[in-house]
Formats: sequence, structure tokens, C-alpha cells
Amino acid sequence: MTDLGEVRAGLEAGLRAAVRGEVAFDATARALTTMDASNYRRVPLGVVAPRDADDVAVALSVCREHGVPVVARGGGTSIAGQATGTGVVLDFTRHMNRLVSLDPEERRAVVQPGLVLDRLQEAAAPHGLRFGPDPSTHSRCTLGGMIGNNSCGSHSVAWGTTADSVQELSVISGTGDLLRPGRDWAGAPAGLRTLVEGELACLRTDFPSLSRLPRRISGYALDALLPENGADVARSFCGSEGTLGVLTEAVVRLVQAPRARALAVLAYADESAAAEAAAGLLAYGPLTVEGMAADLVREGAGLPRGGAWLFVETGGDSSAEARARAEAVVRAADVVDALVVADPATQRTLWRIREDASGTATRMPDGAEAWPGWEDCAVPPARLGAYLRDFRALLSAHGLRGTPYGHFGDGCIHVRIDFDLLSDAGVARFRRFSEELAELVVSHGGSLSGEHGDGQARAELLPRMYGQEAVRLFERAKGVWDPDDLLNPGMLVRPAPLDSNLRFAVLPRKPVDVAFGYPEDGGDFSAAVRRCVGVAKCRTTTAGSHSGSGSGVMCPSFRATGEEEHSTRGRARLLHEMLAGEVVTDGWRSTEVLGALDLCLSCKGCRSDCPVGVDMATYKAEFLHHHYAGRRRPAAHYAMGWLPVWLRAVARLRAARLVNSLAAVGPLARLAKRLGGIAGEREIPRLAREPFSRWWARRRVSDGARAGGGAGAGPVVILWPDTFTEYLSPSVGRAAVRVLEEAGLNVALPPTVHWARAPIGDGRSRTPWAALGPALRRDRPCCGLTYISTGQLDRARTVLRRTLDLMEPVLDSGAPIVVLEPSCAAALRTDAPELLHDDPRAAQLAARIRTFAETLSEHAPHWTPPAVNRPVVGQTHCHQHAVLGDTAERRLREAAGLSGELSGGCCGLAGNFGFEQGHYDVSTACAEELLLPAVRAATQDAVILADGFSCRTQLEQLSGRKGRHVAEVLAGALEERQGRGRRGGAGGGGPW
Repeated sequence: MTDLGEVRAGLEAGLRAAVRGEVAFDATARALTTMDASNYRRVPLGVVAPRDADDVAVALSVCREHGVPVVARGGGTSIAGQATGTGVVLDFTRHMNRLVSLDPEERRAVVQPGLVLDRLQEAAAPHGLRFGPDPSTHSRCTLGGMIGNNSCGSHSVAWGTTADSVQELSVISGTGDLLRPGRDWAGAPAGLRTLVEGELACLRTDFPSLSRLPRRISGYALDALLPENGADVARSFCGSEGTLGVLTEAVVRLVQAPRARALAVLAYADESAAAEAAAGLLAYGPLTVEGMAADLVREGAGLPRGGAWLFVETGGDSSAEARARAEAVVRAADVVDALVVADPATQRTLWRIREDASGTATRMPDGAEAWPGWEDCAVPPARLGAYLRDFRALLSAHGLRGTPYGHFGDGCIHVRIDFDLLSDAGVARFRRFSEELAELVVSHGGSLSGEHGDGQARAELLPRMYGQEAVRLFERAKGVWDPDDLLNPGMLVRPAPLDSNLRFAVLPRKPVDVAFGYPEDGGDFSAAVRRCVGVAKCRTTTAGSHSGSGSGVMCPSFRATGEEEHSTRGRARLLHEMLAGEVVTDGWRSTEVLGALDLCLSCKGCRSDCPVGVDMATYKAEFLHHHYAGRRRPAAHYAMGWLPVWLRAVARLRAARLVNSLAAVGPLARLAKRLGGIAGEREIPRLAREPFSRWWARRRVSDGARAGGGAGAGPVVILWPDTFTEYLSPSVGRAAVRVLEEAGLNVALPPTVHWARAPIGDGRSRTPWAALGPALRRDRPCCGLTYISTGQLDRARTVLRRTLDLMEPVLDSGAPIVVLEPSCAAALRTDAPELLHDDPRAAQLAARIRTFAETLSEHAPHWTPPAVNRPVVGQTHCHQHAVLGDTAERRLREAAGLSGELSGGCCGLAGNFGFEQGHYDVSTACAEELLLPAVRAATQDAVILADGFSCRTQLEQLSGRKGRHVAEVLAGALEERQGRGRRGGAGGGGPW
């Protein structure tokens, strides 16, 4: 028997000698492709990124020579397991991702398989054209994957499936033949026509009619080869899941896009009522009839009242015409409530709710995990209501839960079900349910797959839908195209059992010892990692892809590098394999995981933009904590992780001027940066000569302000002197005091004195003799952010516990705590209670944290900000977007006359990230995505807003422009207003 190692070595050598693209057999490349978006996992031997069709051909030849199977892979968003394999994975996203040509007159495009759908849509849009099918993964799914799965999307009621949009294909068969499948037997492999002509009766009787079942995606579309169907070889190839040939190019049809659209959101009492109504709306010619129930909708989504909704989109040559058609649909529908929206931005926001369902559905309302496997069954649209009732009954009989949603107008239902795929009993129930559901779908005249293909999840059950004779015909057709079973074996024909190769089987059964509490995952790090189901929203190439407002963040490092390794999904996959221990074998010491996490900016964008709430910043901190336990850390961890200590020491010595002078000396600065692990391209920020708290103390003395408070007469608010405001930009603190007091608030700083009492027991109780001595210890509160971001979690816990001790009088007082630096506010609001999950004071502190704008909104609601009346440019801070939200900030800007939107994305500096050696290029690439172009294009009178110190530093160092905190902008406007008042002017306005 040939040793697997010898096969791998020979295969790798052969591929490297023959292929011009990348050949990767390392642990990282293999780990990144063990899974798609399904329940299944297979470990490949290696990954090849071909440069062109010739590379594909020689790669197939080498694999055939070694008897190794091949799997074609696009965006890796397949839900049935067909994008995983044990041989060689062909990754088409790296090089074969071009739009070759677009002919607006012929309404035709030539595309490579790795082209992302949105790139085609963007190119077609200026010509009033579009590609008809549009899955919810349109921002990252590829045309090759769509053809392989015969994908559909929300507009299939108008424009059909991908097969309806395919004209001609370029394919390399399993035998290496170069074929051009099209109509009238064009591009058919030898023997296919003979096979079909001998089985005409089976093809005409055993294949459900597409007119009755438009979402019949299961099995091979061999009936497309019937003479009455045009003997369309290209159409029959669609949906073959990479088992017949490898696609290298496609000619696709485009459709005329409506000039205007309107969206009617129809509310029903429940999903069954919505399902019953869907088919009746098709007569009105809608572009979509999508359905979803309340379980998948986040609070405050803006939908009309009801328990389930249909999203019915209409088109027209004008907004009025599209709206009139939508209103006609509303009049014809028997609804609980309805909403018609013609504004494109609002429509995008509402559609985002539906598109995010594929991720949102992976968690039940109580937080329990839910999984694909029966993601997209389809029945004739008129049978949908009855099918859903029977489906619900079957779920109940098995003690399972799931929330259906999807393409109600086509009778196609998506659902994630809370299968227990971790225990033997749960997996057995998964199999029983799957078998019974297949029978139920067939009894309603349906298809086991209505969009995503069969893969391993359903192929075993195809005989129940087609019968044994048709399935044997599938096997014979596969043999014609791929006699050696080289291409994606185990899919569609001779499939692996649906309950084998489950990706959860390799994970540890006992919780891993971790530092963070992972409250949403029951304290289980494995469960936190399992959150990533692979829908790959992190692989979008534009920051605005994540939200209707265009302010998305996730995932800046992927957009900068284009590498799966540096996406949120890629990092989650590596962590999964780290826990599994098969491909990544060094556990927490893994260099593969460390390398992937190295370019994670800890921006926390995934925490909000990922539909399942993956929080890679927390996972990174956890990993670094374990990886460096008992080991020497990188210099940057000491230089920047301990920044609060160093800055405080400089302030105590009153040495800021000296440090600034030394930093201005080139050789000394270069030496300091090299020793501190700081990028040589970076300038060392200047320290403030007078820290904020020293200014505060001096001001109290000079102004005669009463101890412990400011000049305002209203409620007391505690202004948190974060490290950056305290030592690097005290002007922000001074401005905040000015504005808060102007708003009538009584500003105070946190306590700075500890009684010198020894802790006992739980670390919080105090020794009884403490009261005997008046010894005091001065200290300053700290959020621990720099320690957390560098994974120094033991130190972070110590700092945070000391902070909680210091802040106990504030917690007892009930006063809000104003934090000016968004990253520090986010750390206190989320990281602190998750790290100190055993200390209830951390949650109490988190509940008190307010941003500057939130404080004004909640505690000075009738105050009128000064009128700035200028356009604004800048970027919403990553942590503001991901953790804090910016509703109050938007309202404050509007009230002050700061017009315009801030951009999304990340500034790229992200605390210590952009300062660390090796990160400068990625850091600047992130800034160049949105922030710097927006600032360069701004008018001279525009206000450049940047509430975060990192954002301001990045702006100044890369563009020479100074950004300002909104507090500074308002304080400046107050000074101007005061000056006008002295000259006889007056301010005015109303409550904001």
C-alpha cells in the first residue's frame, strides 16, 4: 500500500512543477478549506489557486495521475458540503475572478468562475442591466459556485434560476477534455447523447416539471437534454456541483433592470398565513415574494406589526409606477398591516433584515445553536402553506425547533434547526428527522433542494424523490463525464451518509479553560468558535456591504489583503482546527493561528456586522493570552500594552517635554521604535505637557470650584480620564468639560484614592483592621484596553479589579460615567464584564458607561447645541459602530448642523495594531479604503470628525489633516457663540 505521505509529497511536487498559480499544502491552507457553510468537514491534501484554464487542465492531469480527487471551490458558502473534499481544492477566487467582457447590446457577459456576483452587477448597472439570480450571499458568492449549485435568490419569481441565465460554458471534463456546453448537444462529452436517447421515458416521467416546481434543484437536470427542451447541455450542467466537469468560463445572459423599484412589506398573523397568500400574489408580476417570521427579526427593525411578513418588490419605469404596483399588491392582499417603501435607502435597510436571516437563523431566540442540513426544500408554491403546517408538526414530533423563511413565491423554504450534532443520540435523531422530512417533501410534490444543491446533506435521499431508476441514470451520466470519479466524489451519486463527516465530531466535548466568560455561549469557547457557520459576510470587498447606512466595518484586514486567512471566517476556521487538533496540532501554541490573528485589527466590526455575532477581537485576546503564557512576548506588547504605566510615569516625573524632545531626534526615535516593536514608518505621538487631570485640579483651584464637581448645577456626571485623553489629547477632555457644563451638568472626575486595605477571600472583601489605619494609595481608573488587545488578560483583570475598587463610591451613587474615547467605552461596556464575569461590579460599571453624545441626550435633553452649520467628514469609530452604536451621535450632529454622513470601514491604526512592526502596509491600506479619500475630497469648510485618538493620529500621520472630537467642535462653536454674544449676537434653537 502506498503511504499517504508519499502520495502527498509526489502530488505536491507534480503540481508545483506544472501549475503557474499558487500550490499550498501547509496546515494553514488546508485548515482554511476543511469546511464550507454546511455541517460537514473534510481535510484536503492541498489547495491550488490556478491562474487560468491551462493551469486547471494541468492540475487535473496531475491529480488524475496520482488518483487524487479534485473539488472546485468559489466563495465557500455552499450549505450542503459540496465545497469540501479530501483531495485537492481548486480555489478560483484568487486569480480566475475576472469579468472577461460585457456586451450591453447583446445583454451578455463572459465571466470567470471566481468572479463575485456583485462585481458583475456593478459592471452591468450603468447599462441598465443585471444578472437575474441574486442569492443573499451576493456580496461574496461566485458565478462558478452559482452555476455549480444552480443558485436562485430572491428575484427568481421574475428571472428564474442561474440555469435560466446561462448561455454557454467552458468546461474541462474528468478525462481532461475541453468542452463548450451549449444548446443542441453542443459540448456534450462522448456517449452522453446515446445515454439520454436510450432513457427518454425515464426523463419524461421521473423528473418533476419545472413549470409546476420552479425550484427543482436536486439531482442532475438531465431532462434539459430532452429534444423538446433544446438538448441544452449547458443547462443540464448547472447544478452538478462540480461532479461532471470543472468550469473555467461562462457566457451568461443579463436582464433589463427596472428603472425604479418599490417594496411592499405585508404583515400577516403567522408564517402559515403568509405562505398561503404568497402564490396568489404572483399574478401581479412581482420581482420578489420573500417571507420571514418574527423569530428572525431584531427588535426595532421598522417592520409593520405582525407575526410574519412577505417582502414583495415591484418594478417600473418610474418611482410612481413602481409604487403604484406595490400599492396594488397591498390592496389585493389580506394583511394585518402593510408598508410601502419607494426610497432606495430605506429599501436597502429593510432588505438587509431578510438577507441577514441566513446568519441570524443560526441561533434560536434563547441562544441555542441551529444548523443547516434541511436549509432549502421546495414544494409547488400552491402547496407551501400545507407543507409548512406539516413541517411544523414534524419538528414538534422530534422535539426540534426552527424558523422557516425564504422564497415563498417559489415555494422554497430556508430553515436552520436546533439539531444536537454533538452527541450520538442527537446525530441519530438528525438522521431520522432527515429521512422523514424527505418523505414529507416528496409527498407534497417537492424537491429536497430548492437552491443550494444536495451535496452530502441530501444526496443519500435522492432515491426517495426520483426513484432508483433515475438515480442509476445519474450514476451513468456521471460516468460519461468523469469515468474515474475524479471530480468531487461522494456528491450527488454514490454519496457519503448524511450523518458522517460532521464538522462538530472533532471538537472537544469538555469546555476549554478560558479567561473570558463567553456569556452568550455558556462559557464554552468551542461554542463561541462554532458561531461561524461560514456564510462569509466577512469576505465582502466593500465596507458599506454590511449595513443599510453604508457604515459597515467587518473585515478590514480581508479587504486589505484579499486572503481568506485574514477574514473573520478564516480565523474562525483555524481556531476550529486548533481545537480539533488534526491539521493544526500545536493547540494554543499554534503559529498558524498566530499568523492569521496577527493582522486582526481587533476592530470588533465582526461583533456587529457578522450575522451570528462572531467576536474575533475577543478570540484574539484569548488566544494571545494562552499563546504567550509563561513565555516572552513581542516587544510591542510591553511597549504599547503597558502604555498607561509608561505615560503615567512620564507625567509623574513631569518629563513630557524631555520625552518629546528626545523623540524628535531621528537616531533616538529609530532606536526607541526598534526596541519597542514599533513600525519604523510611524511617528511617535507627542505627549501633552499638562495631563488632563492636572489641568482639572488647577482649574478647580483657580476657579474656586467646589471639591468633587464642576460648574454645572444639574445632575452629576463622572468624566472618565482615559489614558489617551489624560496624557495625549487633554484638549478633548477640556472641551468635554466646557460643553457638559454649558449643558447644565455637574462634572466630576472618578476617585483617585484607595484605602490601603489587604483583600481577603474573594479578592474583594477587606481585612477588618483596615479601618485602624488612615494609609491611602493614589491610583487612576483604567479600562484595561491596551492589556486586553495584546492578550495580557491576567494583567487586565488586575487593573480592572483595582478600577472597580476605586469606582465603588461612583457605583453606589448612580451617576453616569462619560467616556470620551470610544474604544475605552467599548472595553468597559463589553470586555470588562466578560473578562470579570465572576464580579458583579463589572456589569454594574458597564451599565453606567455613556458616550459623550449619550450623556447629553439622556441627561441634558433640553439643551441646545451651538449651531456649527458646516459639512462633516470622517469615519465612525470601529468600536462605536460595533459595540456602542451611534444613534445619539447622529442626533447630536444633526442638532448642531453638522451635515453629511461619516464613512464606514476602519482607520487602520486601531490602537496598537497600526504601530506594530509589520502592520504599516495593511494599516495604510485600511485608511485608503474610505477614510483618506473622503478627507481628501472634503471641502475646505468641512469639519473632520474623529472621536478616537487612533483615528486622529492616523489622519494626521497619513494626510497631514487634523481631526477633532465632536466635543472639541462643539466647544469651539460655544466660544464663537460667546464671542458673538459679547459683540451683540445671540444663539438660539430648540431642544435636540
